[in-house]
Amino acid sequence: QLQLVESGGGLVQPGGSLRLSCAASGFTSGYNANAIGWFRQAPGKEREGVACITSSGGSTVYADSVKGRFTTSRDNAKNTVYLQMNGLKPEDSAVYYCAAARSRSCVLSLAYFPSWGQGTQVTVSS
Repeated sequence: QLQLVESGGGLVQPGGSLRLSCAASGFTSGYNANAIGWFRQAPGKEREGVACITSSGGSTVYADSVKGRFTTSRDNAKNTVYLQMNGLKPEDSAVYYCAAARSRSCVLSLAYFPSWGQGTQVTVSS
């Protein structure tokens, strides 16, 4: 059974950094056969795509709102994907989810990701 577990969320001051982790298990085709995306959802807002990394880790996609501040990477030996978040702003506050895509490539759209983690809260506040 496919399982994704996020960790690393918390409370941070504006301008600070956090690193989220997404640990995966249960991939029938092997963990490195799926692109992994990061999404977030703030209260009263729709879930939005933040970043995505292809199955090989060779290509990434970012939302305009986080370009230059967030970086996603993956360690396929550890079945883990990371989201390094720097220069955090209050508007980055949300529940962050990782999700496994249908294939190896990235399309930062919710419908492209059938498998989701439970989410981790990120709060940026002074």
